[in-house]
Amino acid sequence: MGFPEGFLWGGATAANQYEGGYLDGGKGLSTLDAITGGSHTVPRKISFKTADGEIKYVTRDQELGKGATGYVDPDQYYPSHVATDFYHHWKEDIALFAEMGFKTFRMSIAWSRLFPRGDEKEPNEEGVKFYEDVFKELRKYDIEPLVTLNHFDMPMYLADEMDGWLDRRVVDYFVNFARVCFTRYKGLVTLWKTFNEINFMRAWNTLGTKTYDDQTRYQALHHVFVASAKTVLLGHVIDPHNSVGMMIAYGTSYPEDCNPDNYMKNIEEMHVKQFFCDVQCRGYYPNYKLKEFERNGVVIKKEEFDDEILLDGTVDFIGFSYYSSGITTTRTDAETTDGNQRRNVKNPHLKANDWGWQIDPVGLRIALNELYDRYELPLFVVENGLGAIDTVEEDGSINDDYRIDYLAAHIEEMKKAVEIDGVDLMGYTPWGCIDLVSAGTGEMRKRYGFIYVDMDDEGKGTLKRSKKKSFDWYKKVIASNGEDLSK
Repeated sequence: MGFPEGFLWGGATAANQYEGGYLDGGKGLSTLDAITGGSHTVPRKISFKTADGEIKYVTRDQELGKGATGYVDPDQYYPSHVATDFYHHWKEDIALFAEMGFKTFRMSIAWSRLFPRGDEKEPNEEGVKFYEDVFKELRKYDIEPLVTLNHFDMPMYLADEMDGWLDRRVVDYFVNFARVCFTRYKGLVTLWKTFNEINFMRAWNTLGTKTYDDQTRYQALHHVFVASAKTVLLGHVIDPHNSVGMMIAYGTSYPEDCNPDNYMKNIEEMHVKQFFCDVQCRGYYPNYKLKEFERNGVVIKKEEFDDEILLDGTVDFIGFSYYSSGITTTRTDAETTDGNQRRNVKNPHLKANDWGWQIDPVGLRIALNELYDRYELPLFVVENGLGAIDTVEEDGSINDDYRIDYLAAHIEEMKKAVEIDGVDLMGYTPWGCIDLVSAGTGEMRKRYGFIYVDMDDEGKGTLKRSKKKSFDWYKKVIASNGEDLSK
């Protein structure tokens, strides 16, 4: 009973939110190096130059327009440039992860650190060496690296010059990047994920496209799907021990009531997420999506063997993020609240955090069942956590009982999914195990970690690391394999 022996407890981060060192060691600019900070009410913005050379700012939902290029304003603060500086604190941080007892650590490789432009044949050796040192340090403490190859960022050059994933050549550039990772880190890394929250790849910062219409987005995403499938196949060839998975943002959704129209709308809402799993887990485009393309005039241009590649290159496991659930309704006047990168209809049965994200631990058990029943692949909860404002007391302590309560409730529901429902669950890596920059708002005050980092929303601070109350709590959880969730 309980979590299986060898269950992978750990924590999760992303290079663009944690690593910093944005131009150190020969790294090139990435698309996420040109995105400003923001807040709960002020959206983050992309800075760029128009084809005429005018410097402009747009939100991530707004198009840049043809001929635009990313631009880093020297007078602007960009959170990714320093983030919380893993680049210069990796030994210290890994020692803290080891003290908590981590079995795994989820991180991403910055594509532009290995390939500054993205189209080079050979990698930047200083970048290769940095990650090699990190992986060796993790292995020293018997921590298994869980590596995301692409966590939203792409080399800015590819976005500027090729319109990102809209250009078929980018598939080969990415596969070459993956080849280097699989080859150079063979024996150090065996757990990989291709793309982070692939269902949220939809704009310049993630897809590199300057226009966002459906034809552009889905053609670019087709190239992403092909790149992922090729990467899975390559990973298995280079090292048969490799397990290569996908990653999706997945919050289950409930119909508002028993109105059949709301139930049908909920099915459609779930299809929006399931589409990405269907392609990567089943190996083909589902009929409901083909019908949508037909209705909307979207025509996917494929190369000769694309369908075979998708079918042969299905993933080994499903990694997913879970923060909250949603409600679907046909009503247009329904009250809404914030969620992970999107607005959700408010659920009267749930409480919410300071940013409006609805807290629904049972929804995680439901999500685990939905995914496992549909795909029968091993699952990995690779993101889950509570963004909150932490207060440092006069004695330096940080009493984040609210975070402990949130995580304990979700772990309890995961345990039920394993014990009662028979879900094959590989591990659990709460998001932002150490404080990092919020992807949605670009803030530091929206903190997730067990480890506090002294940095504010303007990039000011000592970067000193200190333990929160949740640090020792999670250490106890790991030591007991999830049995002891008491404070």
